[in-house]
Amino acid sequence: MRRSKPHPIRNKLDLSDRNQVRLVRKHLGLSDSELTAIVGKIGNSLSAISKEVSLQRASALAETTDAPPAVVIVSVTAADQDRAELATGQSAS
Repeated sequence: MRRSKPHPIRNKLDLSDRNQVRLVRKHLGLSDSELTAIVGKIGNSLSAISKEVSLQRASALAETTDAPPAVVIVSVTAADQDRAELATGQSAS
């Protein structure tokens, strides 16, 4: 009796399938340990894994950005304008 080859579930990651793990790692730019940690944390759904990776990258990007708050930027810009007006001899009024 011929048995059909079992087809993998398309939206789940099978960690025992080396080819599938390699392709997902390459697509998402992860190491083995990072992928295993994410799967252990949230499960083996491919959409959940990619969503978690994008959230981690966004939070890492937000942490590394050293931009000052908007209030500081506005006050520095206003101070620069005042200095420029004084240098050209124009008054603020």
